[in-house]
Amino acid sequence: MSHGPRSGLAAVSSALLAMSRHLEVRDVLKTIVASARELLDAQYAALGVPDDHGGFAQFVVDGVSEEQWKAIGPLPRQHGILAAMLHEARSERLADVRKDPRFEGWPKAHPDLIDFLGLPIRDGDEVIGALFLANKKCSKPEGSCGFTADDEDLLGILAQHAAIALTNARLYERSRELTIAEERSRLAHELHDAVSQKLFSLRLTAQAAARLVDRDPTRAKGELQQVAALAAEAADELRAAVVELRPAALDEDGLVATLRTQIQVLDRAHSARVTFAGRGVKALPASQEEAVLRVAQEALHNALRHSGADHVDVTLDRRGGGAVLRVTDDGGGFDPSAVRREGRHLGLVSMRDRTSGAGGTLTVESAPGKGTTIEMEVPGG
Repeated sequence: MSHGPRSGLAAVSSALLAMSRHLEVRDVLKTIVASARELLDAQYAALGVPDDHGGFAQFVVDGVSEEQWKAIGPLPRQHGILAAMLHEARSERLADVRKDPRFEGWPKAHPDLIDFLGLPIRDGDEVIGALFLANKKCSKPEGSCGFTADDEDLLGILAQHAAIALTNARLYERSRELTIAEERSRLAHELHDAVSQKLFSLRLTAQAAARLVDRDPTRAKGELQQVAALAAEAADELRAAVVELRPAALDEDGLVATLRTQIQVLDRAHSARVTFAGRGVKALPASQEEAVLRVAQEALHNALRHSGADHVDVTLDRRGGGAVLRVTDDGGGFDPSAVRREGRHLGLVSMRDRTSGAGGTLTVESAPGKGTTIEMEVPGG
């Protein structure tokens, strides 16, 4: 072990305390890799949380600059040594990872990795991540690994506690999502009650004003002033509720990350394949981001519940200073004009209203047996 017993114990204690201070999954992941790199005196550290499609839902690095990370490109796939740690659930300690036959698919801009130590993070029988370090900062003979068996044991202890911290963070985020959902439900009930009362009072006052117009214009004027006041109160309550009901994930993660997360959930929950790609989109005004999210949710609901599609593809691309959302499915399709004539809107009215309110445009392309494409464009700030 590179540290003395006392300093090593203190370092482990500091690392575990740092992990326990965070509740957000991303913060926990960052703390784990930073702690591991510092604890074992490595040049690089990384932790990948696998998804169900051969990639990584999250991948966090330490020791790589932001410029280097951008140059490396997309997140890695589950291949080579990373796949071995995930699928075979075993540790790897190598003198030169580049000479291993499984070393493949590393981007040209990736920093050079030589000696390598990696192991899976496990929650019971489930592998929930892969943690690895590279380039031990110590003198070592040519062809030998700087990481020792003691280092491997120490990293194993850290990985066990990392599994606990990561599991707790996931439980916290799920609990928070449930709390947010419950709070939105409560707000919706309160909104319904409050606005219903206001509208009821508004209707009665308007009726009274109508009866008084001819025989007592002065009183009728007073009643109409009350109508205006009640209408203003109802509008204020609606605006306040809209602000409170804005999806929390939009504020915290942004539109692209929120869409990606929701689509990953839908892909797991439905038999249809649901995919997402976001390309070059900058932050949009809050009202536009919420409108895009709501239209995407409505279009996805239609495609997954009504179209019989095998594949639903969602893209969000930059266009000028704004963005274009496109939701395409290979389902049964419909005749948009017939839908309008028969009054079956499939959420189209809601989508058009949201798009119009955000200053955008909505187009619907569909035909029986030809699938459906919903395209929404918003102008940006």
